[in-house]
Amino acid sequence: MELLTQAPRGTQDVLPQEAAAWQAVERVMRSEAELHGFGEVRTPVFEHTELFQRGVGDTTDIVQKEMYTFLDKGGRSVTLRPEGTAGAARAMLEHGVFNGGLPVKFYYFTSCYRYEKAQKGRLREFHQFGVELYGSGDPLSDAEVILLGHSLFERFGVKGVRLEINSIGCPACRAKYFETLKAYFGSHREELCGTCLDRLERNPMRILDCKNESCGKVAAEAPKMIDFLCGDCRAHFDHVKALLDAAGVAYTVNPSIVRGLDYYTRTVFEFLAEIDGKELAVCAGGRYDGLVEELGGQHTPALGFGLGMERLLLLLQAQGVELPGVEPCEVFLGYLGGAAKAAAFRLCTELWKSGVHAMCDVNGRGLKAQMKYADKLGAAYSLVLGDDELEQGKAELKNMKTGEKKKISLGDRFLDDYLTVVTEQEDLSF
Repeated sequence: MELLTQAPRGTQDVLPQEAAAWQAVERVMRSEAELHGFGEVRTPVFEHTELFQRGVGDTTDIVQKEMYTFLDKGGRSVTLRPEGTAGAARAMLEHGVFNGGLPVKFYYFTSCYRYEKAQKGRLREFHQFGVELYGSGDPLSDAEVILLGHSLFERFGVKGVRLEINSIGCPACRAKYFETLKAYFGSHREELCGTCLDRLERNPMRILDCKNESCGKVAAEAPKMIDFLCGDCRAHFDHVKALLDAAGVAYTVNPSIVRGLDYYTRTVFEFLAEIDGKELAVCAGGRYDGLVEELGGQHTPALGFGLGMERLLLLLQAQGVELPGVEPCEVFLGYLGGAAKAAAFRLCTELWKSGVHAMCDVNGRGLKAQMKYADKLGAAYSLVLGDDELEQGKAELKNMKTGEKKKISLGDRFLDDYLTVVTEQEDLSF
């Protein structure tokens, strides 16, 4: 069979068995986020391009190289969201959520789009779980957000996840650092790529995040922002570290972390894990105290993180963490004849209303084929209806594993009889 088309490069389908694992992971994330007082926000898949140019920063690789940007039919420039933070901040401002009191705490599950080289764990359409906290500049909020990420990995039971943190200061202490960094990279112009030569004039910190091998070698020896922190930023970072110590969260200070987006200030962090022999960031974030102001709001300190769903699921799979699959069929109702068909559907309806995973044939198959299908479904029980069963008002409920059969009512007591038999047999299995 030759398919008309396939999924675009850098995208993937999530089939029911895999989706069940996604849902299990999402349930844990919702639970943990709501435990910390975060509420879910859902934002559009596309925004006005200006939002990302202003929020993410026009010196970043995302804005310069990776965004899916196009003109709509009205001639307006719109962009598929490349990350979740800018849209969440826009929503918070547009709807005046901050008027209900600070801090504002959001979490979200979102699809994001970046035109990158597609590879395992890095897709052009990818998914993130993110949290955003607006309205607190206190180091305690930094520690809480980091702890939330740490708690997720503990609840998933993954091992070997490392937390690295850094401070990239505020605009005041970064000014002196920028001059020092500009002078350093200026003395290595011949070793920088064309993109980084442009960054040298506009935002030299972006060179530290360049993936070009030559630029990376130069950046490795560059001055570190942590050595240029002003008194307030250093005190903030020391307080964050003290709070993490008090919470028993292990971390390493890595002065090389700068994060890839222009809106970050002060605390930045990454949770790293080995996936297929490579150490990758599974969760990353930090503080972005100037973002809300950049988008037209009043100065509002903020911070958050994004956790890559695809990478997390690869990590869970690599470590053998078992996640629930599709819930199997509990009982299959077979039938012979039109009257039995209607009765099977009526009984299925009763079971569905009571939360029982039941199925009956919808393809008009013979009884033998129906039972083969029940086996494929992995049904725990089966119930076959025919003229005799309808006349007697009773049918045999069969345990598909043991072969044991018990007659149950098809009338008003059907549900009670069914649940009694299933409960008894579950008790016996222990």
